[in-house]
This record gives sequence, C-alpha cells and structure tokens, in this order.
Amino acid sequence: MSEAKAGDTVQLHYKGTLDDGSVFDSSEGREPLEFTVGSGQIIPGLDKAIPGMKIGDEKTVRVEAEEAYGAVNPEARQTVPRAHIPPSVPLEIGLQLQAQTETGQTMAVTVVEFSDEEVVLDANHPLAGKALTFAITLAGIK
Repeated sequence: MSEAKAGDTVQLHYKGTLDDGSVFDSSEGREPLEFTVGSGQIIPGLDKAIPGMKIGDEKTVRVEAEEAYGAVNPEARQTVPRAHIPPSVPLEIGLQLQAQTETGQTMAVTVVEFSDEEVVLDANHPLAGKALTFAITLAGIK
C-alpha cells in the first residue's frame, strides 16, 4: 500500500479540538477534506503530519499556534467610532462582521469590546494563539 507524500492529493477525515476539549471543526457527516500535501492549502503543522501515512491510518496531531494560525497580533485590533457601524447592526461580543480595508479588500473582524462611543474590532483569525489537536484518518490518496 502506498504512503502519502508531498504532491499527492489526499482525502482526510478529521476532528479538531482545543485544549479545553471543545471541537472547533470536524469532517464528521461530510466528505473528507481534500488537498495536495505540501502545497500550503492547510495549516503547516497538520500538513507535515501527512507524509508517510497510508489509507486507513489514524493519528492524533497537536499543532502549536506557530504552525497553525500564528500568534495573536495586537496590531490586528482596531478601535473605530460606533458611528462607523450601521445602527441596524446589534453589537455583541463575538459578533463577526465584514470590514473593508483602505485598499478595498474585505476582511472578517470580530467585535471584542464596545461602548456607546467606540467599537474594538479584532482581525486576528479566531484560532490565532491557540494550540490545535487533530484526530485524523487518511481516507484516500490520488
């Protein structure tokens, strides 16, 4: 049976959990994740765990933040006037919004603080700064 290697397209079933045991993503009930090993399509720490696996192999992989979504970048937080958010948007902590950059690109931001005057938005990935654990099963190699 062949082993997965860089350049192979593979199918992977996975369950991703945080250190507190909560599940942040899973392929359960869906088609397996398909990607090319070593191509940068998935986080580096998980990508590095695939070479050498055979179809049906299972393993648990812990990926530190640096090999996942990186450390939290304090510069990715921005305070904006409350008036810049439409009054029809009911603000709450954790609310995800779309913001437009100065160059016109759209990016996801999360409300982390707000008052009547200001809103603090965080553009860090929600999993930045977190170690991730994946239970994976190699479902296929093309």
